[in-house]
Amino acid sequence: MGIILAEHQSCKIQYSEEEDSGSYNRACFTLSLKKADYETLEMVKPRTFKISRGKKQNCFDFNKEENNFIIRAGYYIGVDWLFPNGRYLQVEPKLNLFDATCFNTILELENPEDELVTDILDKKIKIDLEESVKEINNYREVNYLRMLLDAMTDESVSHETDGLVFIDWDSPELSIKQNSDQLTPFLVVHFLNLLKTIVRKGLKKSYYKVQEHLNNRVKGKVLVSQQIKQNILKNRVTKTYCEYQLFGVDHIENRFLKTVLSFTIKYVENHAGMFGSNIGKIKSLLTYVHPAFEQVSLLESDEQLRHFKHNPFFKEYRNAIKTGKYILKRFAYNLSQTAAEFNTIPPFWIDTPRLFELYVYQKLLTHNPLDHQHIHYQFSTYGNSLDYLISKPGFEMVIDAKYKMKYSSSLVHEDIRQVAGYARLNKVLRKLNIVDQNNELIKDENAAIDCLIIYPDLKADIDFDLTFENIRTAKNRLKAYHNVFKIGLSLPMI
Repeated sequence: MGIILAEHQSCKIQYSEEEDSGSYNRACFTLSLKKADYETLEMVKPRTFKISRGKKQNCFDFNKEENNFIIRAGYYIGVDWLFPNGRYLQVEPKLNLFDATCFNTILELENPEDELVTDILDKKIKIDLEESVKEINNYREVNYLRMLLDAMTDESVSHETDGLVFIDWDSPELSIKQNSDQLTPFLVVHFLNLLKTIVRKGLKKSYYKVQEHLNNRVKGKVLVSQQIKQNILKNRVTKTYCEYQLFGVDHIENRFLKTVLSFTIKYVENHAGMFGSNIGKIKSLLTYVHPAFEQVSLLESDEQLRHFKHNPFFKEYRNAIKTGKYILKRFAYNLSQTAAEFNTIPPFWIDTPRLFELYVYQKLLTHNPLDHQHIHYQFSTYGNSLDYLISKPGFEMVIDAKYKMKYSSSLVHEDIRQVAGYARLNKVLRKLNIVDQNNELIKDENAAIDCLIIYPDLKADIDFDLTFENIRTAKNRLKAYHNVFKIGLSLPMI
């Protein structure tokens, strides 16, 4: 039995002596358990998605408050066991319309140093949020597949998708309905977009071995054992069984990709409804990539699929093959599994903050097609990374994508100060040609550059123009800071 939450929702688990306990009440986000089940919760440990700057980033929070356990969904979507073969947690890609309002209110503080004002505001926001999560109408489902589709339309973004999803293949699988599966559509979309990048460049050619019967001639080397069994013992005196090499696209890596493509085609045919309004784009991708593999064969056996190894020197193939292996594992290397109505999936988590970063990155690249060289993604600075650094003269700016919207004034303004601090680093200023190699001002002007916070606002314009010119005019100044601005960017919704 599962606990289903939206992003940032929480569930209270309490002890009960009633015989009918154990059912999850989604309306009030509570779960009552009998003693034996309740005590097993002591074993629950939140899943760690990654460790960043020495700190664990958990997929969800799990704490004990007084006599109750509290599960809080975080910024990741996925499914995971609370404890193996027991209850599981599922976090859906749904956001509260009220989240951006609270975040925006904190950004607008004129004096964040006033502890009395911030304390009163934080208490009010906490109460308002607790009330808003109870209203199901406050939630809207984010079209995360559309975000991925849009993000990967740019080749520069497709190279940054490694680590976007975590899958625990070693844990027991969970049984869920097909329409609750968020993992498989995500992997299919990811794989098809990676294939699109490969096909756009052209399939890699390489030497590969061919074995066949040749008539009245020899090519390469004769396979003696096969020649005896298939030709000499059968009195085929003019036939020779040979192995030789050819140079072309029908090598093992392309065969692997085509085999995975056949799985994705069957899945899309059987479960088109899983992609919702995105199905048109999915079919366009299939139409684009499929003809490129006409001269490529399928891998012949499951053994080849399971123990396939690729050449690490071809980077554009690396992510596609890695994702392809995920898809084959997901279907247990069995094509018939693509049609199942009920299925089992391994615990998984999708990094939605990183997906939002890539989504914004693609928007910046798309809206500024002549200025790609001035958009620096994940610019490294002394162990930290800026989300985006804009180096175009006259538009210099540090941009931070904040999907992790926090509702504590101290935490929000600590993040803002951190971004403002990045804008004062000499390494950043040198990149922008504001200071020279000796850290001296090149021009007689203030070295302070603009900082911009981009956050998801479900009520904002989804077609917001992110050209540098429009950003400069449309950004809203934060009252408490000099040259720090904000823009709310809407997300595609279902």
